[in-house]
Amino acid sequence: MAVVTAVAATVQAFFTDRLVAQKQASPHTIAAYRDAVRLLLLFVSNRTAKQLSKLDFADLDAATVAAFLEHLERERGNTVRSRNARLAAIHSLFAFAAPHHPEHSDDIARVLAIPAKRTDHRVVEFLTDEETTELLDQPDRATRTGRRDHTMLHLAVQTGLRASELAALRRRDLHLGTGPHVSCLGKGRKRRVTPLTAQSVRLIETWLAERGGGPDDVLFPTSRGGPLSHDALAQRLALYASRCPRLVGRTITPHALRHTAAMRLLRAGVDITVIALWLGHESVATTQIYLRADMELKQRALDRTTPTGTKTGRYKPADRLLAFLEAL
Repeated sequence: MAVVTAVAATVQAFFTDRLVAQKQASPHTIAAYRDAVRLLLLFVSNRTAKQLSKLDFADLDAATVAAFLEHLERERGNTVRSRNARLAAIHSLFAFAAPHHPEHSDDIARVLAIPAKRTDHRVVEFLTDEETTELLDQPDRATRTGRRDHTMLHLAVQTGLRASELAALRRRDLHLGTGPHVSCLGKGRKRRVTPLTAQSVRLIETWLAERGGGPDDVLFPTSRGGPLSHDALAQRLALYASRCPRLVGRTITPHALRHTAAMRLLRAGVDITVIALWLGHESVATTQIYLRADMELKQRALDRTTPTGTKTGRYKPADRLLAFLEAL
């Protein structure tokens, strides 16, 4: 009978018991964690000349995991964000292992202490009101596909749904009576409700009258009746964006429409905590990127109004104490 090592048993239990049974993680999350663990085990197997099923925690010490992370960046060309995502998966696995294998607590603790790398703030790609109007005018509403796409893109900009959430919508997820809203199963299998504007309700009602079907049917189907894939949605959006003079040279992705929804809410005076709930963010910290983007836009606008001959930039107070505090 083959000996099952602590690592092999832990990896199996982590995916079947922890991710699937306890956390009910989405297929996307499971696939991402699987890829990270698989890459780590293959890396260690090559270094130690051991079969994956024979590896033990002594083979996965902090130095080895750190070498793996460096390998991801230098040899596999992963970005810092990808490297950090892989590390998060490894941390999750080792945190699960800690109470089950106290005999390896020192090695596990050292791996858990490996920090994520700092990254530059992401540039938030979003559309202005004029760009949004131009984009939504591109689908040919004389055709069924164009009417579908116009309604779908409008809903994306108004609600900020993720591409996967938008594509998965069924007729039953729409509630168009009093307090109109759309209900979706979001990231982490968390269900959330997003309000609909009167304009969205009118567009959806018109589309539903043409769409037909039952409560379980996909809201925005392909020609074969199935849900649009993420790639298909991205291709439709890219096609329409390529026709917009205002968007020449820019890559507009489905996530840019989500950012657009967030920025529209922020500029309408909606509190950042409400925006976090609206978008389904687990932490308000994730939503802070929109505050930074808004401040950068305001700074650029202020710089453009600076009189000729003066240097642009942030206001610098003369008071030393104020300067010290603002520099923190």
